[in-house]
Amino acid sequence: MRIDTGYAGDIDAQGAFEALETQQNAVLVDVRTQAEWTFVGIPDLSTIGKDTAFAEWQSFPPSGPNPDFVKDVVGFLEKKGLDPATPIYFLCRSGARSKAAAIALTQAGYTNCFNISDGFEGALDAEGHRGLQSGWKAAKLPWKQN
Repeated sequence: MRIDTGYAGDIDAQGAFEALETQQNAVLVDVRTQAEWTFVGIPDLSTIGKDTAFAEWQSFPPSGPNPDFVKDVVGFLEKKGLDPATPIYFLCRSGARSKAAAIALTQAGYTNCFNISDGFEGALDAEGHRGLQSGWKAAKLPWKQN
């Protein structure tokens, strides 16, 4: 029996990248903040001929969810000619904001919204550092400093 999570499900960063490579219309939406994009880095999909969509789930400092988030993402998808069945992979630092974003787009009628559960930087390691044991960076997926 499938438990309804409110979105299509979780996937790790490596699995998401492989899906983005093989699914022609699949989209990556980075929901982190402008500050994170600038200072931590961004996914680089140029090697697979794609662009990352950037839409803040919330701004820094946190002030609650961005009220225009769904409208911004839907606008991006519509400009690309993509429909509500498009596979969409949501990325944040460690999988919490991206889960909320996947749920929000699912509620807006998009049926293939996935949360990248280990995020861009992953969980904290034993020394309190991110980006070393899980996530996009730790998987050595393509990324760059903005």
